[in-house]
Amino acid sequence: MARCLSFTAARDRCYDRNFSAAGLRPTATVLGDGATVHCWAPKSPDPGHSPLLLIHGFGANAKWQWAGYLRPLLRSGFDLYVPDLLFFGGSEAPRPDRSEAYQARCLAAAMEALGARRFGVVGNSYGGFVAYQMAAMFPEAVERVVLISAGVCLEERDLAAGLFVVSNVAEAASILLPQRPDKLRQLVRLSFCNPPRVLPTCCIWDYIQVMCTAHVTEKTELINALVKDRKLSDLPKITQPTLIIWGEQDRIFPLELAHRLERHLGENSQLIVIKNAGHAVNLEKSKEVCEHIKAFFLNFAPKGHKNHMV
Repeated sequence: MARCLSFTAARDRCYDRNFSAAGLRPTATVLGDGATVHCWAPKSPDPGHSPLLLIHGFGANAKWQWAGYLRPLLRSGFDLYVPDLLFFGGSEAPRPDRSEAYQARCLAAAMEALGARRFGVVGNSYGGFVAYQMAAMFPEAVERVVLISAGVCLEERDLAAGLFVVSNVAEAASILLPQRPDKLRQLVRLSFCNPPRVLPTCCIWDYIQVMCTAHVTEKTELINALVKDRKLSDLPKITQPTLIIWGEQDRIFPLELAHRLERHLGENSQLIVIKNAGHAVNLEKSKEVCEHIKAFFLNFAPKGHKNHMV
């Protein structure tokens, strides 16, 4: 029997209204290779505003991860671009390429089609991998970068070495792409420093059915491509000013990866570690994260090679 009421679907529609009320419109850019990039873009871009691209991580879609950031960033003078990565939300592609480099090329092409040729980038978790690639591949377009809980410095050997709570990619995919309530509960426990105490099974099943069953094969391939043969020595060093934000108690991408990334980037980067927050620091501490994003883009000054704990 078809479900008569879905809390998840209703919430998703509510986010649609929130984004529209904030002055954004849904766009679909079809690229030359047949890929389609869905993006919330300004209805009336302001030449006096700074374009800012917000890239989500694994999860529902872009709206669920960035809804709380719209009003504060818009009030601070940003024109926001909030895309769905390929195989999330309304974005998809016929090509078999699952690399974050391909995601980066598609987003860069969509931004150019939307008229944003020079912009800042904020990438959360997997979105940080894509943001990093965009900065490396398109330095003429990307001005500055914020990476939130983005373990771009991980190596494939870290899995076997015990750095993560999982020891292989298949186990990681079963958690990041939950198809059963126990896996979604596990993901929540790993992602949040203070997870919700009550997660009714009916609500979990509803969320899984609405948000977690589409493009499972393609998303699994994204995870495999992210880790396979990954070496720090192959990671280019981006030159843009970069802010790294991390939850102190991140259990998905341990804090060691934040320090590894800071060492890799050197003096052009700054690391902020937020207390009492896990991997989902963008949701647990959204106000603090948003303030750091605004301060970085509006008044950036290179560090004296110091970290900040807040």
